[in-house]
Amino acid sequence: MEYKEFSAKTVEDAVIKASIELETASDHVEYEVIEKGSTGILGLFGSKPAVIRARVKEEAAAETEGITPVKESEKESVKEGVYQKEKTAESEMESVSGEEQKNQETVSAGSDFDSDEYEKFLNDIFRIMDMEVKIESKFDEKNNMLDINLVGDDMGILIGKRGQTLDSLQYLVSLLVNKKRESYVRVKLDTENYRERRKETLETLAKNIASKVKRTKRPVSLEPMNPYERRVIHAVLQNDKYVLTRSEGEEPYRHVVVFLKRERYHKS
Repeated sequence: MEYKEFSAKTVEDAVIKASIELETASDHVEYEVIEKGSTGILGLFGSKPAVIRARVKEEAAAETEGITPVKESEKESVKEGVYQKEKTAESEMESVSGEEQKNQETVSAGSDFDSDEYEKFLNDIFRIMDMEVKIESKFDEKNNMLDINLVGDDMGILIGKRGQTLDSLQYLVSLLVNKKRESYVRVKLDTENYRERRKETLETLAKNIASKVKRTKRPVSLEPMNPYERRVIHAVLQNDKYVLTRSEGEEPYRHVVVFLKRERYHKS
């Protein structure tokens, strides 16, 4: 695997950034330091970011390549964009379990909302964007959830930076679906299994940040996240003996802070 260049405030931060981008744990990253970085005068003037060249360790990459998560017939249907690096948040709901997915039924006239309305809305947007997108919809009556999957080429455009485009579409579809309903229907809009891949990335991020907090004994503030992303971070670290998490700030800038549980740390 070829080396890629990453930069951040410190070398340690650059390693964490590389592990997230390369989708692996930080101890599976091998790197060389190009620039150590400097804080400058009083941390204000003349500061320089740290720069590293990094890649996944050969043994870790080989181990990953040996895993076959899907059947060969399924692989043929996976588009090139599936493994793109820019990922997004899954907002407003958790992933449906395999048990729940079995209970899902195709949206039909028996559902008390108009599937033609939100499909027309989406198709109008895709036409303006000059995109050919197939809409696959399933409605889980037991859990009152509408699962919409978008299939097509160049789906990264619909995902957007950190998933903002996909989340915006999901929000608008949710408004259309629920505007005439008494009971709320949860809407999940996804493409190329992006939601699940984003969740895995957040879980890796949480573990890497927790390791950094334990090493430095200093709190770390993550970038602003939507409520679902914050819940993922809290859930991953809730049983950690040495760190705690809390949310700070106001929407849309609310973020998670990971900090040391000092009383437990000193007793160990």
